[in-house]
Amino acid sequence: MALVGLVRVSTDKQNVDRQHDALDPLCVKVFEEKVSGKLAVAERPGLSAALEYLRDGDMLCVQEVDRLGRDTLTGLMTLAELFERNIAVKVLEGVGAGEHKESNLLLELALVLATERRRDIVKKTKNGLEAARARGRVGGRRPVMTEPLLVQAVALREKGYSLKQIQPHLRISEGKNKGKNPSVGAISQALRDHDALSGAGSDKAEAAE
Repeated sequence: MALVGLVRVSTDKQNVDRQHDALDPLCVKVFEEKVSGKLAVAERPGLSAALEYLRDGDMLCVQEVDRLGRDTLTGLMTLAELFERNIAVKVLEGVGAGEHKESNLLLELALVLATERRRDIVKKTKNGLEAARARGRVGGRRPVMTEPLLVQAVALREKGYSLKQIQPHLRISEGKNKGKNPSVGAISQALRDHDALSGAGSDKAEAAE
């Protein structure tokens, strides 16, 4: 039996080191992709390559279950395809952690929770931007912390990253500062504005510093 790893992030600006650190020591081979987890298997190059490499009785290893699929339906379809080929799944962290040879309630729950968590992050981010606009902090000059950057920052903070750890993962995509990292101050202020209306509280932003 071969243990084969899959690393996935949604964009080429996101860092994959944490996943590689978890998978590389365990797996004979690790496949990587930087695409949305909402895509079908055929549209995901890393997952497709892993499926081609895997043989009957092998095991696909991911750090967390949402690396298989960002929404519940996609994740369940991916699992179904793996189990039909007699390929087991090993999840290292979070809900659903363990080895699985068939679909079960725990895996389904993990995928549902991952989907809801993602929706909650997006909702809170939008609410935070609305709060910033209401306070006059957004408008006029184009803001450094755009909505995609804020979504990414919130997601990294949820994983326990500090502001200084978040900063290298964010890249400004347009304007005179294109390609640069936003300042720690800009990230901190954006997260505070996000928390102000989302109800997350300022303690997370303060703790992240």
